[in-house]
Amino acid sequence: MAILLAPMEGLLDFVLRDILTRVGGVDRCVSEFIRVSNTVLPDQVFIRVMPELLNGGRTFAGVPVRAQLLGSDPVCLAENAQRLAALGPHGIDLNFGCPAKTVNRHGGGATLLDDPEMLLQIVAAVRRAVPADMPVSAKMRLGVRDDSRALECALAIESGGASELVVHARTKADAYRPPAYWERIADIRSVVHIPVVANGEIWNVQDALRCRAVSGCDSLMLGRGMVTDPGLGLAIQAAMARPESSWSSWSEVRPDELLTPSPTLYPVVNWQALLPFIADFWRLVTTRLDRRKQAGRLKQWLNFLRRHHPEAEIAFVALRGSSEPAAIDQWLALQ
Repeated sequence: MAILLAPMEGLLDFVLRDILTRVGGVDRCVSEFIRVSNTVLPDQVFIRVMPELLNGGRTFAGVPVRAQLLGSDPVCLAENAQRLAALGPHGIDLNFGCPAKTVNRHGGGATLLDDPEMLLQIVAAVRRAVPADMPVSAKMRLGVRDDSRALECALAIESGGASELVVHARTKADAYRPPAYWERIADIRSVVHIPVVANGEIWNVQDALRCRAVSGCDSLMLGRGMVTDPGLGLAIQAAMARPESSWSSWSEVRPDELLTPSPTLYPVVNWQALLPFIADFWRLVTTRLDRRKQAGRLKQWLNFLRRHHPEAEIAFVALRGSSEPAAIDQWLALQ
């Protein structure tokens, strides 16, 4: 089993990847997408999105990172993948899931799921362009407007030579609205012969165990759930390691112990344990990001954290009107 940290444009950037992998419970990350259009990008563009390329392709906590490419031209994607591979990422990932209108308008992301043949061509071109020992993976949604072509798309990605497939169990039309249709991941698993990773609506240990039972996937990709609860990866891994992790169906899970997490069952990263990581996050933000974006980045994370930590709600309200780094420095000094 592996826990993967999802790529989320504008949220799970290299700064938050650094911090969340320091907390622990993450086996591999995927970078935010690197948009490819009609040219071979210079090395500094790849490094700007994925600075881990300067650290052996790993976060400073030692967690490997795959670089994700987004585009719709097989030749251009292959040329960029070849150049990117020379910088040493721990694999190349292809984005067939982004629902953003600006991306889809140019033929990239989830809109490619209307054209399984193009998926095959893209994956095959990238697979041929990079060294044989470098993994090429892909992330897809269930479809554009509906999931009627989900199996066809998954088979096309496998046929192109992908070594792993992450499935976000919603369509483009679903956006991020619950639920996630984990049962459709099981359908995909039944027709492909490569590892499949489940993604979507995993907010807690209970969700993770249920997703695992419904989808049949051993490995999970966490996105907003991990941003909201940075200890989620650790908690899931601990829960999976217990004897109950052999449960074959959700009906066998005892909800009473899952609904009340405690350190005796699996690790809980509480607010006090999280504060040093928030301070580290702020230090990275102030040294790596433009001053105008610094306060907004911290408030963005606090906005997610308040879903799980009541103390984050207090912090968010206290800092909501602040745009000056000095005010945040003062707040941190008082914690």
